[in-house]
Amino acid sequence: MTDCAILILAAGQGTRMRSALPKVLHPLAGRPLLGHVLAMARSLQPARLAVVVGHQAERIQAAFPDPDLTWVHQAEQLGTAHAVRSALPALADLSGEVLILSGDTPLVEADLLRDLLAHHRREGVGVTVVSMTQTVPMGYGRVVRDAAGGLVRVVEEKDATAAERAITEVNSGIYCVDLARLPAWLSRIAAENAQKEFYLPDLVSVARQEGAVGLFHHADAQGLAGVNDRRQLATLEAVLRDRLVAHWQRQGVTFIDPHSCWLAVDAVIGQDSVIEPHVILGGETVIGEGCRIGPFCDIRQSQIGAGCQVKGFSHLEGAVLEGANEVGPYARLRPGTVLAERARVGNFCEIKKSHIGAGSKVNHLSYIGDTQMGKGVNVGAGTITCNYDGRHKHQTLIGDGVFIGSDTQLVAPVRVGDGAVIGAGTTVTKEVPAQALAVSRSPQIHIADWKKNKE
Repeated sequence: MTDCAILILAAGQGTRMRSALPKVLHPLAGRPLLGHVLAMARSLQPARLAVVVGHQAERIQAAFPDPDLTWVHQAEQLGTAHAVRSALPALADLSGEVLILSGDTPLVEADLLRDLLAHHRREGVGVTVVSMTQTVPMGYGRVVRDAAGGLVRVVEEKDATAAERAITEVNSGIYCVDLARLPAWLSRIAAENAQKEFYLPDLVSVARQEGAVGLFHHADAQGLAGVNDRRQLATLEAVLRDRLVAHWQRQGVTFIDPHSCWLAVDAVIGQDSVIEPHVILGGETVIGEGCRIGPFCDIRQSQIGAGCQVKGFSHLEGAVLEGANEVGPYARLRPGTVLAERARVGNFCEIKKSHIGAGSKVNHLSYIGDTQMGKGVNVGAGTITCNYDGRHKHQTLIGDGVFIGSDTQLVAPVRVGDGAVIGAGTTVTKEVPAQALAVSRSPQIHIADWKKNKE
């Protein structure tokens, strides 16, 4: 498709979203709506990929700092035909066809556009419109055919008669147009409608006068659906979720309750992994082979190695598990956490910006932050690394084979040597030598007859 350009319309305000965020930046499966359209368009390797922006143009452009994009600014939003007219200078040096898409139709697939282009060229027309059938066609322009089934025009819902509103075949907003004839046709479109805007669907009526219009009906209405409000966004979220789950099921992943889970579009899951109910797998997350992710886990921007178990209600963000690790339940791994192979983090533990060595265990009710921990370390329940002095973060260094008793506080910066033992209830404020025992608690004393004397 290197001889075909792609133009994406993304200038609208999206008032029905009722949001300060531009509509095309609202996320779907962890990626902005426009990001889905751009990813699909790039896969076709177009001669040029241009995007028309208007409302909050700078914010949209900042979200996609891609050198391969040609940005077109529609200073005044006067309708979709006006948006395409604004883009003509950016396409002036090209020949062939241009595919015109909407930035709010995120589920359009590349195969559809390949089929559309092939159909357009085979039919030899100047404009091909993609239509679909909607049982409840609210908000879509209706496709009006003649008695022979030919395309007559596309009428917007606000301008349609009662009979036209009853038509269930609607305009998807996707067009394939010959670039050579497009400028002249656009110049003949007038703003004679309820909105006083220049409608791109009027291109049909103009091209029909030259016998140069065609229709391409597509059966997958869900794949062509656009987003105008948050309800439609949620509907497409469910559709895409089901597609993603089905993809990973085909790759050998088990979902115990597929409809209760949520996946980002770029999440990756290895073969023979099991995903239990109500799991969230956010963007930039990779789950290795043979893992088990327990119920109600939330995992984002994390790398989970093969054979790991993340037990229920655990939250991982920016964490790396190198393999055969056990985490949770109710564990929180914050950005910068790395668990070496076979390391374990148990219930109600929080780890932040720390490396936990191979085979080390932080099993109960502990906080480990800004720490480099060696291999084979045992951390007792209630252990805390005191890494913040009110102004700065400091590091704790724990050697191999260290045993840390329960209710220990390690006041950073501090080092604990290899093989050292720290007694329960100790506050460590200075370096513990290798193989040493550190104890700082007061000696236990007994006061005889204490209860009797209190009476």
